[in-house]
Amino acid sequence: MNLGLGFLGWIIIGGLAGWIASKIKGTDAQQGIGLNILVGVVGGIIGGWLLGLLGVDVAGAGLVFSFLTCLLGAVILLTVVQLVRK
Repeated sequence: MNLGLGFLGWIIIGGLAGWIASKIKGTDAQQGIGLNILVGVVGGIIGGWLLGLLGVDVAGAGLVFSFLTCLLGAVILLTVVQLVRK
């Protein structure tokens, strides 16, 4: 899975997506910038994989679509983590 982003792009997009996902899921107070970046990057992998299963080409879709893919995956990841913790 490749969203067409370089290393710095993964950090920036992942950080923003992880931070917004943590705001959506109410976990921002528990996470620092490092964990937000990690959640966003892992979310990008999850989102890209899920969209790939649906036949969506995420590699050439652009920056906004890459961000939305990371955000979707990050929200899914945080939801799963919250369910496991309960």
